[in-house]
Amino acid sequence: MSATTPYAGLTPIHLLDAIESVGLRCDGRLLALNSFENRVYQAGLEDGSQVVAKFYRTPRWSDAAILEEHAYTLDLYASEIPVVPPLVIAGRTLQSHAGYRFALFPKQGGRAPEFDRPETLEWMGRFLGRIHNVGALKTYSARPALDIASFGEEPRRFLADGGFVTEELQSVWISVADQALAGVRRAFERAGRVQALRLHGDCHQGNVLWTDAGPHFVDFDDSRSGPAVQDFWMLLSGDEQSMGAQLGKILAGYELFREFDDRELHLIEALRTLRLLHYSAWIARRWEDPAFPAAFPWFGTPRYWQDRILELREQIALMDEAPLRPAVS
Repeated sequence: MSATTPYAGLTPIHLLDAIESVGLRCDGRLLALNSFENRVYQAGLEDGSQVVAKFYRTPRWSDAAILEEHAYTLDLYASEIPVVPPLVIAGRTLQSHAGYRFALFPKQGGRAPEFDRPETLEWMGRFLGRIHNVGALKTYSARPALDIASFGEEPRRFLADGGFVTEELQSVWISVADQALAGVRRAFERAGRVQALRLHGDCHQGNVLWTDAGPHFVDFDDSRSGPAVQDFWMLLSGDEQSMGAQLGKILAGYELFREFDDRELHLIEALRTLRLLHYSAWIARRWEDPAFPAAFPWFGTPRYWQDRILELREQIALMDEAPLRPAVS
């Protein structure tokens, strides 16, 4: 199994064999779900039910790191928080077959949440408060923290040293990236020492399924330790006034269950900047995986890097402005 093309041998037969290796009987139905980092499939079982099988990319996470995430989601589920934890089969959540590591999850239906509705945002805030209460009870030891070094400085070096930036734009991009990282450091200094807790880590619309009973949080694969606001800012969109109103609704629900440290508002644009740098490096690291050139054909073009330079310049300005403030209604 190649580290650059880890899924080359994952055929439908291998998929079905893996699922049946833990005692389930498949009926042959397979549906590939949208995922680039891992490979995720919906599989039908002979009893008419369905499971979701996630095959983990090697060597991204160690077994210990995957099991820490599984334990967190199981703790959340035990606390009656609507998450989708892995199935425990023969006492294990992490399975293996023919060199592939995988986990099985119950199928959870739902629709995209309507974040333009204030009551939806308050509902999200309530559940995020409960998620963070559980997240604060223990610490990760195998999973890394969301920090400037791993999400900003290392991706900047990887992109610059790897020759991914178009030659005529490389010096400009490096200069702007360094200015952006300096802005990130200033933002973290202004925030001061804030609590790091176990997070969802990638809390955006695509990882929330909505039902009449409310939200279900899925895909904790990017869970790390970090500031609580990391699980808020990707839910915000629009101009400053709109985002302030949205943040106010989220915090109105959140603070029914957990106090929010307002100093973390200094980190919103800094965390957005780190994600932008990390995202470009993520695509670059996976470029030899055939799925990535097909999905991101514009990556590495001059236009791509011109847009990234403009994006970072906007972030530099935003990080030096007063932080976003929640509107109180």
